[in-house]
Amino acid sequence: MLRVPIFLLISLILALPAQSQDLVTKPELIDQCLLEKKPQFHQSCLGVMASDCMNNNHGGDTTVGMGYCFDAELTVWDNKLNAIYKKLVRVETANDADAKSEGWNAPEKLPPLKEMQRKWISYRDALCDYEYSQWGGGTGGGPAIISCLASETGRQYLILKSFLSQGEAQ
Repeated sequence: MLRVPIFLLISLILALPAQSQDLVTKPELIDQCLLEKKPQFHQSCLGVMASDCMNNNHGGDTTVGMGYCFDAELTVWDNKLNAIYKKLVRVETANDADAKSEGWNAPEKLPPLKEMQRKWISYRDALCDYEYSQWGGGTGGGPAIISCLASETGRQYLILKSFLSQGEAQ
């Protein structure tokens, strides 16, 4: 089976011609969607920015345009994921310290969080490699893998956000 490393595909997408630089993306569409919808419907916000980019830009529906639009959305979700992960690490570090100082016999929360995130990255990359393989080396494989990365990164953000919300509610 042909396996194309994700970093190679991302570098190819990032080296898109000047045409893609003319495409307008609207990152605020993601935040707007998340604000308007109840948490149980947040997954419907995945792809909203890329879809708008592809549908409302000349050339957005080309392979190059799609790659650019999906990559722009991936960047937004990746930034959101990194921010929520850092916040959750701070919360769980404090929770573990509180539990220890109170003498509770509770499992630590930070080590499993870090392990889960490491394993999630491996899972996401393998899933998206498999998605790429479905295109048989065709030009649609590039946008497909970037779309997969964006969606899975957004899903992980929503999962970590729900853990953070649960912890704040307690």
